[in-house]
Amino acid sequence: MPDQYTLLALQRRELAKRQAPPIFSEVDLTSSHAAWKRIPRFIPWDDVGDGSIFDRLPPEHSTQAALLGDARGAREAYGYSIEYSMRALLSFVARYGDDNLVLVVLGDHQPASLVSGEGAGHDVPISVIAHDPKVMDQIAGWGWQDGMLPSPQAPVWPMAAFRDRFLTAFGS
Repeated sequence: MPDQYTLLALQRRELAKRQAPPIFSEVDLTSSHAAWKRIPRFIPWDDVGDGSIFDRLPPEHSTQAALLGDARGAREAYGYSIEYSMRALLSFVARYGDDNLVLVVLGDHQPASLVSGEGAGHDVPISVIAHDPKVMDQIAGWGWQDGMLPSPQAPVWPMAAFRDRFLTAFGS
């Protein structure tokens, strides 16, 4: 399921109805996670509907190269899938986000070795995205940098360390 549909379903089913206490949702986006068939086109949010439009649209890019052992083509296609996912996330925040929306965006592993190369580590970047600058003020002491591309000097922590820091910063 393309990321735009997944995010819009979250908006429709949960976030738009938020008269209840705040919610914490884990939302698994698959356009870049399993990007080995089709990379969807980014479309206007009002066109997403029930998601069936994605069946009728030609893909933005095909990842068939990955199935044929074309490492360069696979890396390029994987890059397009990441671009689509990030565009969907950032556009979602711009369109539907409010000061209470905070996204923690991370991967659960490196891409296949065809893309990442042999012997790639298990580290994945983590991004915190929010409208409210106070959110970023809460984590200012973490030594992170602005932007979505971590520098080679970015701190590297195990997931449990991130979890603990996050809960300390935002827990009640």
